[in-house]
Amino acid sequence: MRDEELLIEGRNVVIEAFRSGKTIDRLFVLDGCQDGPVNTILREAKKTGCIINFVKKERLDQLSVTGRHQGVIAYIAAYKYGTVEDMLKTANNRNEPPFFILLDNIEDPHNLGSIIRTANQAGAHGVIIPKRRASGLTAVVARASAGAINYTPVAKVTNMVKVIEDLKKQGMWFVCGDMDGETMYNLDLTGPIGLVIGSEGNGTSRLVKEKCDFIASIPMSGDIGSLNASVAMGILSYEIVRQRLMRKK
Repeated sequence: MRDEELLIEGRNVVIEAFRSGKTIDRLFVLDGCQDGPVNTILREAKKTGCIINFVKKERLDQLSVTGRHQGVIAYIAAYKYGTVEDMLKTANNRNEPPFFILLDNIEDPHNLGSIIRTANQAGAHGVIIPKRRASGLTAVVARASAGAINYTPVAKVTNMVKVIEDLKKQGMWFVCGDMDGETMYNLDLTGPIGLVIGSEGNGTSRLVKEKCDFIASIPMSGDIGSLNASVAMGILSYEIVRQRLMRKK
């Protein structure tokens, strides 16, 4: 789904968006184009770590709303991204063990919005998504989150594996939701924890999954093989909540 109100086209418009500090989620540039304005845009994009997609003119024409893209189209994030460091500070300020949701390959904006909404209600301190192969903070995500996007920060990271490694050094454990794992009721999911959720189609990538300390499955007795990613995240999140509450008693 395309959020046309967040799509900007044309070289000068995109340059000014970068220079004004707007967060660009995705940048599409005509493959092979290397004139002055385009090189300026590419420099600005690299400063911010923005993902650059070099595409054919046919792809730009398909994305364009105005028909005057001049070889450049960008999507602006609907909301500002947070940082992992701020999430850790929030947990510390609340005197709570960190609880993060890490999403691997979740490309559906409705799923992302629903996950942010549930993360907020479950008391998670933030959601972490990768820069590639993932939905950004679009208007669709904002609507699906029912306003939770204003309260639960979302951090966009270049390397999910490295983030997990860095957080492990700070005492966090990681559990990956997967149908081939140990039943979630048999695992200790208390303490500082990161819950990793992959897409319904491809699941969690191998490298991310290998970095997790536990693999947790949800007991299922139906006739289909899996749950919607946002539903699975909700069930696993509230098992974490349940165990935390039981430990306090």
